[in-house]
Amino acid sequence: MVLLLLLSLSSINSFSSAQSDSDSLYDNFSRCFAQNNVPNDQISKIVYNRTSPSFTTVLESYIRNRRFNVSTTPKPSIIVTPFEESHVSATVLCAKKLGIQLKIRSGGHDYEGISYVSNVEFIILDVFNFRSIEVDMETETAWVGSGAMLGELYYRIWEKSKVHGFPGGVCPTVGVGGHISGGGYGNMLRKHGLTVDHLIDAKIVDATGRVLDRKSMGEDLFWAIRGGGGASFGVILAYKIKLVPVPEVVTVFRIEKINAIEAVYQYQYIADKIDNNLFIRTMLQPITRNKNMSVRATFTGMFLGDASRLMSITNSELPELGLKEGDFKEMSWIYSLLFWASFGNTTKPQVLLNRTPNSVNFLKRKSDYLKTPISKNGLESLFEKIIEVGKVGLVFNPYGGRMSEIPDSETPFPHRAGNIFKIQYSVNWDDEGEGAEKTYIEQTREMYRYMAPFVSNDPREAYLNYRDLDIGTTDNGRHSYNQGLVYGMKYFKDNFDRLVKIKTAIDPDNFFRNEQSIPVLPFRGRKVGK
Repeated sequence: MVLLLLLSLSSINSFSSAQSDSDSLYDNFSRCFAQNNVPNDQISKIVYNRTSPSFTTVLESYIRNRRFNVSTTPKPSIIVTPFEESHVSATVLCAKKLGIQLKIRSGGHDYEGISYVSNVEFIILDVFNFRSIEVDMETETAWVGSGAMLGELYYRIWEKSKVHGFPGGVCPTVGVGGHISGGGYGNMLRKHGLTVDHLIDAKIVDATGRVLDRKSMGEDLFWAIRGGGGASFGVILAYKIKLVPVPEVVTVFRIEKINAIEAVYQYQYIADKIDNNLFIRTMLQPITRNKNMSVRATFTGMFLGDASRLMSITNSELPELGLKEGDFKEMSWIYSLLFWASFGNTTKPQVLLNRTPNSVNFLKRKSDYLKTPISKNGLESLFEKIIEVGKVGLVFNPYGGRMSEIPDSETPFPHRAGNIFKIQYSVNWDDEGEGAEKTYIEQTREMYRYMAPFVSNDPREAYLNYRDLDIGTTDNGRHSYNQGLVYGMKYFKDNFDRLVKIKTAIDPDNFFRNEQSIPVLPFRGRKVGK
C-alpha cells in the first residue's frame, strides 16, 4: 500500500512538474509574442498550452494515424494556430529564442506523425487557418493556403470552371502544404506529372522570420520546396499553382478479380506505356472467401476521355481485364474525384469541403519502386506471400507518360523515367495496444523484405510523402549529415546533396528539423539542433 501510494505521488508530481513547465513556457512564449508586436487579445486566441480547454481538441483534430493518438504519445507543450503572416514569423522567432523544437502541421496525414510528435520538448505550429483559395481563370492559376485540404481546392476550381482541374492526390482531406512540398501526385500524373510540376510561386517564412516569395527566396530555395519537403526549410504559407485542362467527360472504372496472376502480369507490361490519358491503379489484398485465403486484385482506372475511346484502348492493350461497356462510368472530373474517394453515387461535390475524414485508423505504410516486370513465377510466389503474411496490401501506381519526360533534376523528386510503378505497402488495424501494433508493423516489414529482389536497389528508392522512419532517422546532432545520407539517398537520390547545400545556406543552425529532415553540412564549430 505504501509503495502504491509513493508511486501514485510520484506520478502526480511528474505530471505537476510537466504542467508547471508547460505553463512557464506558455508565459515566456506569450511575452515573446507581445515583444514581436502580436496583440494580447490575439495571443489568447492562437496559443494553447496543456491547460487550455481547447488544447486536446485542437491537437486531435488533425491526427490521421491513431498510432500517434494514444495515452503514451508525447504531447506538445504548446500549440500555435496563427491566422496572420506576422503570427507565423513571431512563432519562428520565439521558438528559436526559447530553444524549443518547432513542428509544422498542415493536414496531419503524414504517416509517421512527424508533424505533431517528438521525443523532445516541442511545440506545434498548425497552419489550418491558412486555407484561403483564390482561383483566377484569366491566368488559369490559383493561390492556395497550405492549410487548405485537397478537396477544398478541387471544389473551388470546379466552382469557377468545369474544364479545369489540378493533378493532386485522390484523398480529399490531405493538407495542401505537405502534399505539394513532398512531391504530390494523383491519377492525372501520367498526363500532367506531379503537383510540384505545376507550382509557379510560393510564400514561406524562413528561420529569420522573413516572409519570402519566389523572387525574394531565390530559385534554389524555390527548387528545394518543390519535392524536398517544406518543413526542412521553413513554414510554407501558400502556393501559386497552374491549373490544367480536363475534358467535360472523363471515364472511370473499378473491377475486382481473384488470383488474377495473368491480368497483373499483362498489366505491368503496358501500364506505363499505354495512352497517357489513362491511369490504372492496382491493389493486391489478401481476402477470405468460404474459409479460404486468396488475393483480390482491384483495378481502378481514370481516363481523360469518353468510354468509347477507353474501350478501344483496353480491348487492344489489356484484354485480360475483360472490361465491358457496363464497367465504364462517364462523368465530369469533379464527380470522378468522388468516385476515387469511394463516396456513394448520390454524393454531391459539396462533400469535398468536409475537412474531417470518415474514419481514422491505426496504420503503417512503406514504399518501393519497380523498374523491371515481375515474372509469372515471381507473381505466383508474391501472391502466396501476401496470403502468408495475412493483412498487408500492395498498391501499384503506374508511371510513364509525362513522368518520363521530365528530368530527375528538375525538382528534388528524382523518381521519374525508368519506373513502371511506385508501390505502397499498406496495413490498417483497429485494435489499440502494443501487441497489435507490433504484429501489423512487422507484417509490413516482412512483405517489404520479401520484395527486395524485385524492386530498385542501390539505393532502394522511397517516396517522401509515404514517410517511413524504418529507412533511417537523424538525431540532428553532430553526425546528422551521415545519418541523413541514409534516408536522403532513398528519397532524393542524386538531388540530396543539392538539398543539403541549400539547407546549409538558408538555415545553417538547423532550426527547422525533424526525424528525417534535410541536414546541414558538418562544418566544424557549427551549432546543429538542440
